[in-house]
Amino acid sequence: MYRLCRRSASALLRHDGARYNIHAIATPIFSATCSGDSVVETDAKTRWYSVLASGRCNTSQSSAALNLNKNGFFLGNRYESTAAFDASSPPPPPLEKYEYQAEVSRLMDLIVNSLYSNKEVFLRELISNASDALDKLRYLGVTEPELLKDAVDLDIRIQTDKDNGIITITDSGIGMTQQDLVDCLGTIAQSGTAKFLKAMKDSKDAGGDSNLIGQFGVGFYSAFLVSDRVVVETKSPKSDKQYVWEGEANASSYTIREETNPEKLLPRGTRLTLYLKHDDKGFAHPERIQKLVKNYSQFVSFPIYTWQEKGYTKEVEVDEDPAEANKDKQDETAEKKKKTKTVVERYWDWELTNETQPIWLRNPKEVTTEEYNEFYKKTFNEYLDPLASSHFTTEGEVEFRSILYVPAVAPMGKDDLINPKTKNIRLYVKRVFISDDFDGELFPRYLSFVKGVVDSNDLPLNVSREILQESRIVRIMRKRLVRKAFDMILGISMSENRADYEKFWENFGKYLKMGCIDDRENHKPLAPLLRFFSSQSEDEMISLDEYVENMKPEQKDIYFIAADSVASARNTPFLEKLLEKDLEVLYLVDPIDEIAVQNLKSYKEKNFVDISKEDLDLGEKNEEKEKVMKEEFGQTCDWIKKRLGDKVASVQISNRLSSSPCVLVSAKFGWSANMERLMKAQTVGDTSSMEFMRGRRVFEINPEHPIIQNLNAASKNCPDDNDALRVVDLLYDAALVSSGFTPENPAELGSKIYEMLGMNLQGKWSVPDAAEVQYPAATQSQTSQTYEAEVVEPAEAGEYLSSCYSLEEMRVSTFGGNMLWGDGPADEVKSIHSRMKDLNINLGPAIIPMGLSDGREDRLKRRETGGGSSRVWQM
Repeated sequence: MYRLCRRSASALLRHDGARYNIHAIATPIFSATCSGDSVVETDAKTRWYSVLASGRCNTSQSSAALNLNKNGFFLGNRYESTAAFDASSPPPPPLEKYEYQAEVSRLMDLIVNSLYSNKEVFLRELISNASDALDKLRYLGVTEPELLKDAVDLDIRIQTDKDNGIITITDSGIGMTQQDLVDCLGTIAQSGTAKFLKAMKDSKDAGGDSNLIGQFGVGFYSAFLVSDRVVVETKSPKSDKQYVWEGEANASSYTIREETNPEKLLPRGTRLTLYLKHDDKGFAHPERIQKLVKNYSQFVSFPIYTWQEKGYTKEVEVDEDPAEANKDKQDETAEKKKKTKTVVERYWDWELTNETQPIWLRNPKEVTTEEYNEFYKKTFNEYLDPLASSHFTTEGEVEFRSILYVPAVAPMGKDDLINPKTKNIRLYVKRVFISDDFDGELFPRYLSFVKGVVDSNDLPLNVSREILQESRIVRIMRKRLVRKAFDMILGISMSENRADYEKFWENFGKYLKMGCIDDRENHKPLAPLLRFFSSQSEDEMISLDEYVENMKPEQKDIYFIAADSVASARNTPFLEKLLEKDLEVLYLVDPIDEIAVQNLKSYKEKNFVDISKEDLDLGEKNEEKEKVMKEEFGQTCDWIKKRLGDKVASVQISNRLSSSPCVLVSAKFGWSANMERLMKAQTVGDTSSMEFMRGRRVFEINPEHPIIQNLNAASKNCPDDNDALRVVDLLYDAALVSSGFTPENPAELGSKIYEMLGMNLQGKWSVPDAAEVQYPAATQSQTSQTYEAEVVEPAEAGEYLSSCYSLEEMRVSTFGGNMLWGDGPADEVKSIHSRMKDLNINLGPAIIPMGLSDGREDRLKRRETGGGSSRVWQM
C-alpha cells in the first residue's frame, strides 16, 4: 500500500488557507506515491485517508478529535482508512494498565553483587540500620515514654562464632512488627528510615535534627554478600509478640513466624543472625569484626560492644614431683614452701569498640589541643603530634564539619606524591565512614599529605554509599577544604618559631611545588608558601615576599637560575653581572623548582626571568656603547659563528659577563641547561621533542676579556689560522660545560684539554743536566768578552723583539725547556711570540743573547762565562 508524505497530506488537506472541520477530514483520493510535493496517480481504486488521534483504523473504528495548529496543519501522523468515515462510531476501549514484573531472585542477585564492591561493608550497613532503630526509639520516646518502659540500655552488640561461621548483631532499638517486616524486609528498595523521616517532616510538631542514616532501602540485603541464610528476630514495644523473619540468598520467597521459644525472647529490639558462606567464614573472627567496627562505625552515636576473648594472670599451685616430696619428708627441719606458677586465665566478655568520640561535632572552643592530638593519633594511627590542626564548620549551601591536620613527618617513600588517589581524608555521612579512596574529588593530589575527617548529612552518594557522585556540591566542598588547608599552612609559616615551617617545608615542600603545576586556580595562595635559596641567602631559604622586599627600586623582574646544587648555581657565569649590580637571584636547586616557577609566571605583578635565557634585560642599556661594540666585534661574531656552524643559532655580544670570556645561553622559549639535563634523565623521555626543544643556543662573548680581544685580532689579521680556530672550538666546549650543558663528545674535549696542558707544562719544572747542554762554539774574539743578563718584564718582551728587526736570521730552539734563543729571522720570533701570547702560554724564563758588533746573534758559550750581552724575560 502506498503512503503520502506529510507535506503532500498537508497540501491536500488545505485549500486556499481554509481550515477543514471534522466533517471533512476524510477525503477520497487516489492511491499515490509521494515525491516532494507531487502526487502521481497509480491506481484507479479509491482509498480513504484520514488524520486521526489514534492508530490506523478501519470503518469500524471511530475517529478522534483532531489536533490542528493555528496555521491549519494537522498535528500528529497520517493514518489510512479503507472505508467511509462513520461519525457515529463507539468510543475507543479503555487503556489497560500493567505493573512491571521482576524475577525476584535475579533482582536480589543484582542488588547484592552489583551495588557493593567490597564485601566488608555489610557490617557497616547492618550497624547503620541498628543505629537508625535506636535513633527512632529515642525520638519517639520523647512523646511516647511508654516505649522506653523496659529499662534496657541503647546499644549495639555483636557476637561471633568463628567455628560455625555465625555472626549475631543485636540492638535494643524500636524493633519491628509483623507488618513492618513485610513492608521493610519484604519490599525491596523501601526504606523504613526514609518513610520515618517523611513522617517527621509532615508532622507539625516535628522538631530537632535527626541523625538517621538509611535512605535507599537496600542496606539490609548487603547481609547476603557474605551469608547463605539470614534470620531476623525482632520485638517492637508496640506489640506483645516477637516475630522471626528468615530468608536465603538467591531465593524468591521468605518466611515470617511468631517466636514461641521463651529462651529466645527479646525485651525490645532486633537480633540478626548471619550464617556465613563457606568462603566468608573469616568474617566471624572477633578480631576482624572489631577492626571493621573501628574502621566504618567508630563514630556511631551509640556504643557498640563486641564479644572478645580476654585474659588475666594469676598464680596457681604446682603439683610436686614424688621424688622431691620424699626428699622433703626426710628433711623435716626444712621449711615447706608451696610451689606456684603464673598462668593466663581466659574468658569472654563484652568490650566497647567505638570509644573514640567524634570531636568534630563539638564546639571548637570547647576542645583542647591535647584532645585534638589524641584524636589524630587514634584515628590515623600516628605516634607524633601534628604540626597544626584546623576545626571548622561550613554552613550555607553545603553544610559539613571537618577537622584537618598537617602531619609532623612525610610518609615513608613519599608514595602519596605520585599516587593519584588521596587516602588521608576520611569521609563520613552522619558519623558513618563512607570512604577514603577518592580520585581528587574532595582533595587535590598535591594536598594529599593533609589528613582529616569530613562529616556531612547530605552528600550526594550512590546507593552503595561508596562512591561520591560528581556534583556542584562536591566542587564547593573541595574549594572550601582547600582554602582551609592553605589557611592552616599559612598559619605555620607565620609562626614565631621559624623552625616549624622549616620542618614543614623539608617534609612537604615538594607537594606545594606540585600544586603550582597542577592547580592554576590556587596560584595566589600557593606562591607565598614557597621557599628558595638565593644569591644573598645561601644558607637559609627565603620566601617570595622577602625577595620582593629586597628588590632594588629599578628592578622590574624576579631573577632565578636553575642548577643541581647551591654551589653549582653560585659559580655559574650567568651571575657575574647581576652580582656586580647587587641584584638578588633565586637558586632553584630542586628538580621540580624550575617547572613550578615557570607555571607561576609572575608574583605580585613581577615576572620570573631565567638569567640563563637569551635577551636578558638588566635595566641598563647604552645604545652608543652597544653600537661601537657591534662595529668592533661584529666581524668576530660572524667568524666564530662560521666556525661553530649549526652548534649555535647565533653569536652575540653579552651584557651578563664580566670575568668569563663567553657563555652559552638557551633560547627564550626552549629548555634551559638544567631542564635539558633533567629531561635526558627521564626513563620514558621523548628524544624527538628533546632535539626540538634544545635546538637553539646562543653563544655570547665578553668583548672586554683578553681572549676575546685576541680572537678579535685573529679574525681580522689571520682568520684561517689553525691555532685561532682551535681556540674557538675550545672556548665553545668550555662554555658548554660552564653553562651547565653536557658535552656531546666528552672524550674530544678531554683530548683538547690534555693537549693544552702538555704545551703549557712541557719542561716547566724539569732542570736540565749541565753536561747534557750543548753550547755552540764561540769565536776567539768573543771569548774575551763578558756578558751580563738583564731581567725584562713581559711588557718589555715585545719591545725587545721589535728591536731585533736588524737581524737577518734567527733560529728558534729550546734551551732546557725554558730558553728561547736562535739565529732565525726576527719576524719569525715575533710571530711565534704573538701566537704564544694569544694562546696565553707561559714558557717561563727565556734568554736571547744579542751581539752588538755585527748585528747578529752571538752563540752562548757557557752559562758562567758567556760572552756578549743578553736579556732574560718572563713571557
